[in-house]
Amino acid sequence: MTKLNTKTNISSPDDFYADLLAAHEGLSKAESDAFNARLILLLANHIGERKILAEALEAAKA
Repeated sequence: MTKLNTKTNISSPDDFYADLLAAHEGLSKAESDAFNARLILLLANHIGERKILAEALEAAKA
């Protein structure tokens, strides 16, 4: 059974963070929130496993 990976697993994480900030550039707060919601749902769909998604929800609360 796969577990949630909380260790750094993104190649060039600083570049990804810069891309994420750029994606929000020029958006209002409401547009930025909607973008984040869509991104979360897309990534959750990609992960797909409910157990891992539940672990991610709990980890995000901590």
